[in-house]
Amino acid sequence: MALVLFMQDIVSSPESNGIDELVELLGVSSDSQFQLDILKGILDALKGQRDVKEPKDWPQVVKFLNESSLDEVREISHLLSLKFGSQGAFENMRNELVNKSISYEKRKRALGALSDAKDLKLPALLIDLLDDEALQQQAILALAAFDKPEISAAILSHFPKLKLQARQYALSTMASRLTYAVELITAIDKKTIDSKLLTAEVVRQLRAHNDTNINRELDRLWGISRSSTQAKLDEIEKYKRILGKGNGEPNNLSNGRVVFNRFCASCHKFYGQGGEIGPDITGADRKNLHYILSNIIDPNAEIPSDYRTSIIRMKDNRILFGVVRSREINTIKLVTSSEVLFLPKRDILKIDSQNFSIMPEGLIRFFNDQELRDLISYLRGKGQVPLP
Repeated sequence: MALVLFMQDIVSSPESNGIDELVELLGVSSDSQFQLDILKGILDALKGQRDVKEPKDWPQVVKFLNESSLDEVREISHLLSLKFGSQGAFENMRNELVNKSISYEKRKRALGALSDAKDLKLPALLIDLLDDEALQQQAILALAAFDKPEISAAILSHFPKLKLQARQYALSTMASRLTYAVELITAIDKKTIDSKLLTAEVVRQLRAHNDTNINRELDRLWGISRSSTQAKLDEIEKYKRILGKGNGEPNNLSNGRVVFNRFCASCHKFYGQGGEIGPDITGADRKNLHYILSNIIDPNAEIPSDYRTSIIRMKDNRILFGVVRSREINTIKLVTSSEVLFLPKRDILKIDSQNFSIMPEGLIRFFNDQELRDLISYLRGKGQVPLP
């Protein structure tokens, strides 16, 4: 961490040649681990940036680095060449992206690098990846960066075959641009997409376009207000009754852990495992059934400051929804329910702070009664349980 901060200081310092000095160090060192540390630091410091001026010694140094015995040194060298606009690096990354014989992690990094660089040839590759089980979800998210009519058509045609998480990513991508949002509303109106799949987060994204026709359709489909405070309380009581009735089957805590991993672990840490977008719930008031249900059903009732959301309006007409976690000299770090983005400040038009939680409303309706019983039992348990 200290090295990353040191690199950021050097790269952004107006008093130094920044990257040039670090590249010069790379060219005179034969220590592979030292090279790797420097390369990682530069790459971290340049997160979210593109069209970075190529350091003066880079063409010679990268040839030297490509002879390294460490695969990671060679890979990060290629990623940096992409940052510096090398057309050869773009071609190499495209080949890695579509090569199913190499590791998922390498392909995922290639996709992220090409997406960050706004590669104009990427949309066609991403549309092909909608049929690739390994990278389908990442491809759906990356397509939001491009505005092409064939993208919305491809997502909508694949939608019936997508799994639940991929569907949520698809809805978020479709809500991110007005052109796509219009197509999404049309599909919902024709009942090719179920309006019940729209989470509160997606609806907020759609409303942020301030389009009269879209808002009118949302009012018709969703209601002007999703639910009142009293309606939330009634819903909590309804689920208390469901949990109390049971159906003769004993609650399965291991299955509850599976449900948690599928729906909650990407954002919440529990027993030391999971994401850090939302609060760590290990030490929460988990024995209290009302507390658990109210947080699932009404996540906007009480929102810690660190988890309040913002609407980010981009200059390329995208609308993003998430939590702003940090602001650097050139970028901001935005955490959404599906990914972590480093956005160049030069690409941002406006940031509107919201009074909403990152956790979407309506999540509870994705569970059947037994899954809900298993999940609640797991959350109220005394310790971690094994997976089935």
